Amino acid sequence: MARTDGRDETFIERMDRNWEELLQELRVTQTGAQILTGFLLTLPFQGRFWDLDAYQQDLYLVLVVLAVLATVLIIAPVSLHRLLFRRRLKPQLVDAGHWFARAGLAALALVLTGATMLLFDVVLTRTAGVVAGATSLVLITLMWVVLPHVIAHRAEPVEGNEPATGDSGRGAAD
Repeated sequence: MARTDGRDETFIERMDRNWEELLQELRVTQTGAQILTGFLLTLPFQGRFWDLDAYQQDLYLVLVVLAVLATVLIIAPVSLHRLLFRRRLKPQLVDAGHWFARAGLAALALVLTGATMLLFDVVLTRTAGVVAGATSLVLITLMWVVLPHVIAHRAEPVEGNEPATGDSGRGAAD
């Protein structure tokens, strides 16, 4: 059955709209990821950095790798667009951008969790760091994963707009 949502748009117009919506999401995420990555990259140049114990330094290095990964994943759709520009591959670009955005958000969630963990570990105790990190991960999971599923589940179905199969009923081309 064809998916309709009341919009009178062609497939190409839908892909263009999906791409624009994805770019808007990436603009917000990209800024946060870049600021967090930049902050992490400056820490070794602070005098107190060398007071960190081995665990804290290892956690820091893992966070740097994850922050760089998150930034790369979130920026990847821009590079893809530049390389695929004018090749009439918008559906493939939207699908790839969707995947990169989701993977980037997952990496960003880990960086936010780990950064909270490191901060509380340095300022308070290792136990406080673990508790704060776990709390952050639970909060992120609730807000970024569970809440959207609850909202989608509670939403009134729109006639003729049944979910597509796979990916929890939502595809990149919504």
